Amino acid sequence: LFLPSFQDLFGVSMVVPLMNLHIKSLGASHTVAGIIGSLYGIMQLFSSTFVGCWSDIVGRRYSLLACILLSALGYFLLGTSTTVFLFAISRVPVGIFKHTLSISKALLSDLVSERDRPLVMGRFNAASSVGFILGPVVGGYLTELEDGFYLTSFICASIFLLNAGLVWMLPWSEENTGNKEHEQGNRGTDGFSAKANCDLHLKSATNGAMASNSLFQTAWIQIATVLKRIKGIACSDLWDIFLVRLLMSVAILLYYSNFTLALEERFGVKPLFAGYLMSYSSALGVLAGCLLGPITRLYQHNTYRLLLHSSTLTCSLILLYTSALSIWMVILSSTFLAFSTTIGRTCIIDLELTIGGNEASGTLLGVGQSVTSVGRIVAPLLSGIAQEFSPCGPPSLGVGLALGAILIMNTNKQKYCSHGNVKLKNQ
Repeated sequence: LFLPSFQDLFGVSMVVPLMNLHIKSLGASHTVAGIIGSLYGIMQLFSSTFVGCWSDIVGRRYSLLACILLSALGYFLLGTSTTVFLFAISRVPVGIFKHTLSISKALLSDLVSERDRPLVMGRFNAASSVGFILGPVVGGYLTELEDGFYLTSFICASIFLLNAGLVWMLPWSEENTGNKEHEQGNRGTDGFSAKANCDLHLKSATNGAMASNSLFQTAWIQIATVLKRIKGIACSDLWDIFLVRLLMSVAILLYYSNFTLALEERFGVKPLFAGYLMSYSSALGVLAGCLLGPITRLYQHNTYRLLLHSSTLTCSLILLYTSALSIWMVILSSTFLAFSTTIGRTCIIDLELTIGGNEASGTLLGVGQSVTSVGRIVAPLLSGIAQEFSPCGPPSLGVGLALGAILIMNTNKQKYCSHGNVKLKNQ
């Protein structure tokens, strides 16, 4: 799974930075380009929960293969987009089914023990980040060639097809992951875990129905099961975890929203320097993912405490950047922010699975992705308003949101203490 995740982000990061230039070359206005970009985010918002829950029902292998192949179709259509309409059509299958990394994370959570999950997730994120670092460089080179964008899109589609072959050959079976889910389900930690345990029986009934009922009846059963699981999460006691994820996501997005422009206005540095600084931060994020194992052992696998400390550090570093008097303070904050954000992103996923119950990991990760999508929609709006007051407005607002997340975690500390798996009784 590590190689497909690397190739996934490598292929996507080749194409995404070039898309605005391409759609403008097709004659689209800034407004039309923005609308198409927003539609993609909205599709991701509503589809991530549904697709994640669907993977819990039909199995990781087939849902992952379906998402990879349909994403490949989207990038293939992008490679044939000679009009704005075709460009918009090509974004539909990608917007709905580009949840390959979320399903891969759900599969990893099924295959590894709860104790090893942060370490494995950290390495998975590191492998993905390497692809994200290299992709823009290769894409920038290819776009210099004749019809470079179309060539880059076809290469991206080919990478997804290669990933489909790799996933098909992976040496695992749904039976193994299902058995592990059942064992972990016996240790359910809250009401939602109990709901998910019942859904495991419904999953078996669904599989039997697929063999005997018509295609329409099977599809209806799957849709009903998906809606039931989504309702289970909506009625569960996980709201604070998702709210923390939303607040921290928006805070980090606000930090990066006007990063290049703010550095130019505040310190007179060129955009090229800002690009190098962001690449430097991404490389450090890869290193942070590799060091997550020793860090979790240092914290005795206390996910909550590690998340609290990493979020506090993130808040402090954004504040340092906001009040920086020299570019060296910006470099210092960027250096440590790469570590704190990587660790925090992994910890919030692990906490969602620990409290919510690992047997519905696809649904939980899907909802988490929807929450992050909300942040991607809200952050540009907040950033635009905050920039009206000061170049430091967006990160200053991010500090306030991060403080809110820290306050929520401290307020609900007793709730996490009641879950032995989170190891808070020594606090």
